[in-house]
Amino acid sequence: MDEPWLHVVGIGAAGLASLAPAVRALVENAEVILGGARHHALTEGIAARRLAWPSPFDALIAQLQALEGQRVVVLATGDPLWFSVGARIARAIPDGICFHPQLSAFQLAAARMGWSLADTETLTAHGRPVEQLVPFFAPGARLLILTTGSDTPGEIAALLNQRGYGASRMTVLSDMGSASEARCDGLAESWQAAVPPFNTLAVDCVAGPEALVLTRVPGLPDAAFAHDGTMTKREVRALTLARLMPMPGALLWDIGCGSGSVAVEWMRAAPRSCAIGIEARADRRALAAQNALSLGTPGLHLVAGQAPEALQGLEAPDAVFIGGGLSEETFAVAWGALLPGGRLVANAVTLQSEALLTGLQARHGGDLVRISVERAVPIGNRSGWRPAMPVTQWSLTKS
Repeated sequence: MDEPWLHVVGIGAAGLASLAPAVRALVENAEVILGGARHHALTEGIAARRLAWPSPFDALIAQLQALEGQRVVVLATGDPLWFSVGARIARAIPDGICFHPQLSAFQLAAARMGWSLADTETLTAHGRPVEQLVPFFAPGARLLILTTGSDTPGEIAALLNQRGYGASRMTVLSDMGSASEARCDGLAESWQAAVPPFNTLAVDCVAGPEALVLTRVPGLPDAAFAHDGTMTKREVRALTLARLMPMPGALLWDIGCGSGSVAVEWMRAAPRSCAIGIEARADRRALAAQNALSLGTPGLHLVAGQAPEALQGLEAPDAVFIGGGLSEETFAVAWGALLPGGRLVANAVTLQSEALLTGLQARHGGDLVRISVERAVPIGNRSGWRPAMPVTQWSLTKS
């Protein structure tokens, strides 16, 4: 096996002194060192060619590939493969690379707080919308969050307040491991602290009486969504997502997404999952965007258009839900694009759509199920059952 030419080194606040002797020797003998201004300041005195992070940052891989054949070190903070640059490099350059982790900000923060990492959510808001943290707000939850800078803790405090978690305890840990390490404690409801830009946030979630407590398990109340009355209702939505099987990093096409309830719950249910909502009506796309933001999935991608035409050119999905716009042509395009092992689910409420599903199931197999839901409603001073329209659901897996 050839010796690696590229070393990705996690460095602590103590600089070269934080490195094991063998790793320090790699840095000291590098021909090229690439990193941020802070990383270069921590390794002053080494006679290597210095490169800053490229702008735009997406140019990083090409820049590194052009350096192959030289002794190259990329400096990162803490563990390069934990919400850091290392994962991107590893995907693009799988060979000739070696990683050297340091204690991560999460490990240091957990030690400062006395929290078990196994019982703590480790999250990042670095360069990402803070709204993506919302699905993790829960009574008793403990969150460790990498921030973008001085303003991020205040933004998260406002988010906690808006959702009834104002009593949550917040701790900002800055410059951990350095001589200037500092700690700032407070409550989300009264947070006004000015903190250094290089910080990690710990949140001990406390739900107030007005908190909207929502699980990440599919089947949120219909009232949690902004909608115009046309949506996949709670019980059917839960069964639909059970068939779609959200998985980490998987992509869903939600065809005829309406208010986006299925796509939003898909993204909440599995880490790093993505969804593309295809919807012809602008008012419903606006509702879907609103729900994505309020329920913590700001990455939902919305496409204006009608299936099957709007499906052309989209990234191949791991799962497809057809909640609207069902036709032979839409199924054919979606099924052709679906990756092997992918799941397709289609729901129908009209006799015509049901007949179409019955015909498709006869030709392609899969499970055909009829879902009936009844709710107790007042009838005078008593109660009775009111049935919702039955839903015919067809599901199958691509071999």
